Amino acid sequence: MRRGLAAAVVVAALTISATACSSGSSDSDSSGPVTITWWDTSDATNEAGTFKALVKDFEKANPGIKVKYVNVPFGDAQTKFQTAAGSKGAPDVLRADVGWTPGFAQAGFLAPLDGTPAAEESAKFKPNLIEQAKYDGKLYGVPQVTDTLALMYNKALFEKAGITEAPATWDELKADMAKVEKKTGVDGFAFNPQAYYAMPFLYGEGTDMVDAEKKQITLNSPAAVKGIDTLNSVLAAPGLRKLDTTSNAYANIMDAFNSGKVASIIQGPWENANVFKGSAFKDRNNLGIAALPAGGAGQGAPLGGHNLVAYAGSDAAHQEASQKFIAFMTSADAQQKVALANGTLPTRDDAYSAEVTANPGIAGYAKLLGAGKPRQPLAEYSSLYTPFETQLIKIVSKQESTEAGLDKAAAEAKKLLPEFSTP
Repeated sequence: MRRGLAAAVVVAALTISATACSSGSSDSDSSGPVTITWWDTSDATNEAGTFKALVKDFEKANPGIKVKYVNVPFGDAQTKFQTAAGSKGAPDVLRADVGWTPGFAQAGFLAPLDGTPAAEESAKFKPNLIEQAKYDGKLYGVPQVTDTLALMYNKALFEKAGITEAPATWDELKADMAKVEKKTGVDGFAFNPQAYYAMPFLYGEGTDMVDAEKKQITLNSPAAVKGIDTLNSVLAAPGLRKLDTTSNAYANIMDAFNSGKVASIIQGPWENANVFKGSAFKDRNNLGIAALPAGGAGQGAPLGGHNLVAYAGSDAAHQEASQKFIAFMTSADAQQKVALANGTLPTRDDAYSAEVTANPGIAGYAKLLGAGKPRQPLAEYSSLYTPFETQLIKIVSKQESTEAGLDKAAAEAKKLLPEFSTP
C-alpha cells in the first residue's frame, strides 16, 4: 500500500518492541530534558534521512526537548499505533495518513490541537487540508505533506505518437493509448488495480464509496457501477499494458514507466523523486503531469497526505513538547527542506518558494491540489478501501461482473457501517 491508501484498522494485538512503543514520558525525569517519541512513517530509504536531519535541527533549537526517532513502515503503522494507544504506550507524535485521523480521534487516542502552538499558524495552510485534519469540529492533526493523483506521462513518447496535449476524458485516453502503441511500440497506459487508484472513476461520475452526510453506502450505486464500467472499458482498449494483479504490481508499473516502457500512469507526487531517477526522465522536463481525465459528471482525484498528530495519553509536559515539535516540523522552513530533498508537496502556501516550484514534479501537482477531493469525516472511511479493493480486483480480472462485485463490496461495507443504508 502507498500513501493515501490506509489499511483497515485491525484490533488484534501485535507484539511491539518496547523501544517503538514506549511513550516518551518514561524516558525523562523532572530534572532533565523532556524526551518525546516520534513515529515517522516515511519511506526509510528515500525520505527518512530528511526527517532525521530536521529532528536534529529541532533539538538544537529546543535544548530542553529530546526526540526519540523511530521509523515505522507505513503498512504497519496504523495497526501498531492502534494497539499501542489501546495499551497506553503510543508514541507522543505520529506521522499519520490523513485517512487515519478520524478513526484515531473517535477512539480518543489523539489530543485536540486547537489553540496550541501546533496550530498557531493554521491559517497559512491550505484550507481543504486543515478541514481534512478535523473530526467532529476539532483539529486533531497538522498537515505535513500532501498529495493527489494525476496522469503522469512521458512527453517524448506522446510527441512521437503525435499527441500534443494530455487527454481530457477517458475516451481520449483510450485513443491516445492506441496511438502510442501504434507509433512507438510502447504500451500507452498501465493501471494499478488498487482501490485508491480507482477512486477517480467514482468521482468522475459524481459519487464516492459512501455519503457520510446522508448515511448511505454508495459503492454499488448506479453512478459507481458506471464509473467502474468506464474503468473496464479503459482496461479493454488497445494500447493497455497487460493488467498486473500480483503483489508486485505497483513496483512493476513504476519500473516500466521510469524506463520508458509505458507512456502514462495514474500516480501521486510521492513518486517524483524515484521517477526522476529513471532512465526515461534524466531530463526532468520530460515528465508530464496533468489532471486525470474526466468522467460523465466531471473530474476528481483524492486528496491525500500525512498529518502530524499528538497522542492523548501523554502527560502535560510531553503534550507541550509534542506541540512545539509539530509546529517546527510543519513550519514553512521545514516544509521547504522536505520538498527540496524528497520532492513531496508542502501543505502551506508560504512554503512554495521559487526554489521549491522549480521542481517540475512539485509545480505540476501543486496546480491540481485545489480540485482534490478530501476524505469524508468518517472514522470508518479508510477501512472501506479493503472490501472495495477485494472486489475491484475480481471485477477487472473478469471473475465478477461490475454489479455483482460492487454489491458484495457494499455488503461488506454495511458490516462496518450498519446504520448506513444501501441503494
